[in-house]
This record gives sequence, structure tokens and C-alpha cells, in this order.
Amino acid sequence: MNDFWSYWYFHIPNFVLAAVMYTLIGRLLLGLFVPEDWDNYIWRAFRKVTDPYVRVVRYVTPDVLTHVVVLIFGVLWLMAFRLAYFVLLANAGLIGGGAASGGAS
Repeated sequence: MNDFWSYWYFHIPNFVLAAVMYTLIGRLLLGLFVPEDWDNYIWRAFRKVTDPYVRVVRYVTPDVLTHVVVLIFGVLWLMAFRLAYFVLLANAGLIGGGAASGGAS
């Protein structure tokens, strides 16, 4: 069986978290060059995908921080979530094969 479907409970959440993380990085980098209220369709897509997550990060971070710093913290939190999810599944023995299980598959 295909490894993707054997470990779908790892790959699908990891893919979604990675997609949001890289979209957030794209928003951060593009935001250095364009105004926040720019009406371009790519900018609107970045904002539509990342705004719900940025609102959550803004809620748990101090109001003193600027928007750019909140975006950076958002990327860091997503990296931490992805790593914690991997470690959780690896420690539970739910990720098999390769380096995660310590042997060849």
C-alpha cells in the first residue's frame, strides 16, 4: 500500500499546516513591498488563507507587537506545531519506516 494513505493521519494535517505556514511566509515577504490594503488577487488570496490563523496568533500575543512580528510568530508557532505533531506520533509508534522508526523499511 502507498505510504501516504498508510499514514494519512500524519500527512494530511502536516500538509495543511505546511501550506498555511508557507502562505504566511509569502504574505510576510510580499507585505514588505505592498500596502496592507492592496487589491491584487494574489494578496487577497494570501490574506483569505492566513487571516483566520493571524487572528488566533494576534489573540495570544501582546498588543505591543507590530503586525510583522505577529506574522513571524505565526510562522514559528506553525513550525512548532508541525514538530510537536511529528514527535507525538513518533513517540506513540504511529509513524513507521525510515529514520522515524530507526530502521529500514
